[in-house]
Amino acid sequence: MRAGTKRRVFDMRFGSGVVRSLSRWLRSRRGNVAIISGLAMPCLIGFCGMGADAGYWYYRQRIVQGAADIAAYNAAIALENGSSKSAVSTGASSDAATNGWNSSNGTITVNTPPTSGTHENNTSVEVILSENESRFFTNLFSSSTVKVSTRAVATWNQAGDACILALDKSAPAALKLWGNTSEVLAGCDIMSDSLNANSLAVGGSASVSTPCAIAAGGISATTGLTLTSCTKTSPYSNDAPDPYSSLPAPDTSGPCISPPNSGNLSAGNYCGGLTIQDTRTLNSGIYVINGGTLKLNANANITGSNVMFYLTNGASISINGNAQMNLSAPTQSSPSPLSTYSGILFFGDRTMAMATQKMNGNASSTVTGAIYFPSQQVEIDGNYSGQNGCMQIIADKIYITGNSHFGVNCSSYGMSNVPIPGGVSLVE
Repeated sequence: MRAGTKRRVFDMRFGSGVVRSLSRWLRSRRGNVAIISGLAMPCLIGFCGMGADAGYWYYRQRIVQGAADIAAYNAAIALENGSSKSAVSTGASSDAATNGWNSSNGTITVNTPPTSGTHENNTSVEVILSENESRFFTNLFSSSTVKVSTRAVATWNQAGDACILALDKSAPAALKLWGNTSEVLAGCDIMSDSLNANSLAVGGSASVSTPCAIAAGGISATTGLTLTSCTKTSPYSNDAPDPYSSLPAPDTSGPCISPPNSGNLSAGNYCGGLTIQDTRTLNSGIYVINGGTLKLNANANITGSNVMFYLTNGASISINGNAQMNLSAPTQSSPSPLSTYSGILFFGDRTMAMATQKMNGNASSTVTGAIYFPSQQVEIDGNYSGQNGCMQIIADKIYITGNSHFGVNCSSYGMSNVPIPGGVSLVE
């Protein structure tokens, strides 16, 4: 065979062999799984990474939600105890940070009342937390953080309204109704904040009718106590906050004035006390008793509306049993600064030392407004009642032996109800 012919035969055999080998390789399924797995691996890793990141974000969301719940709950307790809005907000921020919220990577908003939802009221607190979460595996796709946001709302429930509230936290018989007293409380309760085992006492020949009797400590009551709403007394309950704790003291810097021998009395700064022994009309305003005694002698008969007495510098009250008063506190429609003290008839300086403010009075005296002595004891030995029963006593300690009538729903007389807290709960 010639050389050229041999070369053509070899080329044909070699070419057909290559074709057959390539054909077999193309038909082969060996290694396809590895190739497909290699091609799919970036997607698989991406999905696994996204799942891991999403799981971490969900975990942080639950932690932040728990922090919001705790912050809102504690904030509602603080609100129940009379804390200011700024104190409530500060406490909520601290509680949230302590319980897992990363304050450096997020924001907090505290609203009281809440700005949305079903509890837009002054007894509720809304806490909104946000936190910016880092990316790990998904950082391949985006470098931005992921924001998680949570919200919680807590509220404290009002158990009722009080007309008589003793603020002392430890005294025995901080609220005491004794002797021949006959007290009728229409629609409002009696309350003592003292934790003493004998926090609230009713005894002697006392006859007291009230919807509920509540105390932060124990209650000692005889058969003279009649409950018109509750089936039994409520000892060891939540204490009630001072409803007027944020009320500012009035200005006492004015010049000292002396009362005229006759005619109407004008508001002002009565240094060394004020003595009334005849019939007088009090012009509206704030009467500052700057030291000394506010003294009403036996023949005194005073009348005044839109008036408030502020006792400071150790001032005291001395009211003879035959003295007669027909007084009513300022209202919200009173001119400023009187409107600031809406519903307050007697206001004792919070810085005064413990003493007893003793009030006698005859059966025809009408005292409409709150008797507020947060650092002193009030002793009522006379017969008092407000218009429509609208009189309150809020003092460090209270001792009542006279006959009085108290009522609730007194907004038309400028007075606010004194809420008694129930419990705190998360509601949203």
